[in-house]
Amino acid sequence: MIERYTVERVKRIWNRENRYQRWLDVELAITAVWHRMGQVPDESMEHIRRSAAFSVERIDEIEKVVKHDVIAFLTSVEEHVGPDSAYIHKGVTSYDIVDTALSLLILESLDLILEQSRRLHGVLLDRAREFKGLMGIGRTHGIHAEPISYGIKFLLWYEELERNIRRLEQAREIMAVGKISGSVGTYIHFPPRGEEEALRALGLSPCRVSSQIIQRDRHAEVFYALASLGTLIEKIALEIRHLQRTEVLEMEEPFTQGQKGSSSMPHKRNPVRCERISGLSRLLRSHVGVALENNLLWHERDISHSSAERVIFPDAFHAASFMLEEITDITIHLVIYPENIRRNMELTREVYFSQAVLTLLLNRGIARQKAYELVQANAMKSWTERLGFRDLILHDPAILELCPRQELEAAFSAEPLSSGIQAIFERFENDPV
Repeated sequence: MIERYTVERVKRIWNRENRYQRWLDVELAITAVWHRMGQVPDESMEHIRRSAAFSVERIDEIEKVVKHDVIAFLTSVEEHVGPDSAYIHKGVTSYDIVDTALSLLILESLDLILEQSRRLHGVLLDRAREFKGLMGIGRTHGIHAEPISYGIKFLLWYEELERNIRRLEQAREIMAVGKISGSVGTYIHFPPRGEEEALRALGLSPCRVSSQIIQRDRHAEVFYALASLGTLIEKIALEIRHLQRTEVLEMEEPFTQGQKGSSSMPHKRNPVRCERISGLSRLLRSHVGVALENNLLWHERDISHSSAERVIFPDAFHAASFMLEEITDITIHLVIYPENIRRNMELTREVYFSQAVLTLLLNRGIARQKAYELVQANAMKSWTERLGFRDLILHDPAILELCPRQELEAAFSAEPLSSGIQAIFERFENDPV
């Protein structure tokens, strides 16, 4: 299995130590602007750079009294800096700090998710090419339809992931903003050019307009991108779950040495990892609704979004990162059973050639409904009486009156089944793994 380093990285991004550090980064960027404007003495700025720090434990103690996290944070910083702390947090409001720092945390998290997504992208293409020639039965409504290359399954996931990567990149671009515009967003105590300078140092751009906060439609787009990604991951997991059923068993998630499937039934090999992905995907999608609700705030800002965001941001990135790790590892080590795939394709005794026979009759000028009824009658007989569809067609007098036996036999050629698959793969031949 993949080492769970990525989930630990998400944990480090969203722990309180790192969150407060991003707050301090923003505060120092603002103070540095004041210094360049001549509002902070050189020796004070140098002292602030050397001594600015905080204590998570001390912040907790102070917050119990003041009931305000940013004031508790600033008090802890003041205890480290001393009198020069008067130059910190000058001309700004709490959410100039909190929202700008939140953008930094989101960008850091999105970079990790993009890194993981691009890795999965390559794995899916690699497996698609590996299974290009493995033919199995395609299913619509869960019922046998026509043959499909197993490689096509992976190509579908590969291309959808490509779209999800673009969504994540777009969400990152939309989220690469901060605001240092004051209590109602009108720069009463800190100038716009100062905001531009401070944000540039942090790798962000200013919002063209803001209230006390960055507008939450931006954050909601991040959640949609994560939910869309999670839905694709679940789509892959769901296909594996269906195809791992005992009576199907065409593919199976890896079952490792020493793994146990049931406390009571030693024979069980359950798709537990894929099932876990399905559950987490539901959780991830549920956060989108909360994120949209968070855009509905009173006037220039209320605090109703804050408590929810403390939960949904770390939760969403933890879930997305874990799901990406899981599905990548499952896909790399996925067990494929070619013999079962071939067996299942022949369960319906070649009825998947029904459209080929129908098309042949139509090409000979037979009325569609008549041709359809003739072919369907033989297909239903094949299904219900467990007889070979090819033999039924080649011995049906009504069909033989309309079409020579030699042409009917040609309709059962496997070659046309794969010609379209080759054309599809050619569209991806220049994609790098």
